[in-house]
Amino acid sequence: MTTLVIAEHDNVSLKGSTLNTVTAALQCSAEVHVLVAGYMASQAAEAAAGLTGVTRVFLADGPQLADGLAENVAEQVLALAGNYGHILAPATAYGKNILPRVAARLDVAQISEITKVVTPDTFERPIYAGNAIATVQSTEPVKVITVRTTGFEAVSMGGSAVVEGIVPVGEEGKSRVVAREVAKSERPELTAAKVIVSGGRGMGSGEAFKILEPLADRLGAAMGASRAAVDAGFVPNDWQVGQTGKVVAPQLYIAVGISGAIQHLAGMKDSKTIVAINKDPEAPIFQVADYGIVGDLFDIVPALSKALD
Repeated sequence: MTTLVIAEHDNVSLKGSTLNTVTAALQCSAEVHVLVAGYMASQAAEAAAGLTGVTRVFLADGPQLADGLAENVAEQVLALAGNYGHILAPATAYGKNILPRVAARLDVAQISEITKVVTPDTFERPIYAGNAIATVQSTEPVKVITVRTTGFEAVSMGGSAVVEGIVPVGEEGKSRVVAREVAKSERPELTAAKVIVSGGRGMGSGEAFKILEPLADRLGAAMGASRAAVDAGFVPNDWQVGQTGKVVAPQLYIAVGISGAIQHLAGMKDSKTIVAINKDPEAPIFQVADYGIVGDLFDIVPALSKALD
């Protein structure tokens, strides 16, 4: 059967997570449709139509869909659900907010954070903080799935799907957006960055994180942190990498002063190349690192930054 992908977007452009989700969808069925639910979101719909393998794009356009409120978007998905064997969304805050509501209303069991499509009804997903991989087979008539985007490559551009406008659902009135605070940074977005420099509790203070900035600047990297550093108040919550933070898989991940707790490793161990800097030679982070430097980070990091000059 056909697969429906719920696009994550900002009403202008698609989020990168949507491209990875379409790749997973193409492994579920040959025909993939995309739902763009938003307001004045024709540009996002046109971008979805340009994705390779996408054969049809539905644009539900209305002010009640502007903020992507889960109650409204879930109703829009349910209005289309009867035509599909698979419904997929990225395993981001957006997708995790919508699909459980869809699964509950359809009375099916959701499959969360898949990293591989074995067959159209069988999937792999990490369990136990990523220490084991479960193979799950679903017999549900509609398979509702969130996709861990680090497990799939982004689909390429080159499609020419038709954009079809559909009637948007009404306002559910169960929630509303009071305010939105957007963190602005000149650095790449953490989940989309090709290089990430992360600090842990070993940094000692929030002020000490500043020594990572020259290294990140020279590499064009995003800044991240372990949960321990976030819990200690060193850096903001949106820097957190790990099972309860953001799951990343950049080309290069530099872990500075991070011991390597299971919670953190679950969020970054799929990185292509991992470099660890820690004064403890027995730190668990070295078990997953491709390159390890044992020593004082306050000496090593400035030296690396200087070498990159």
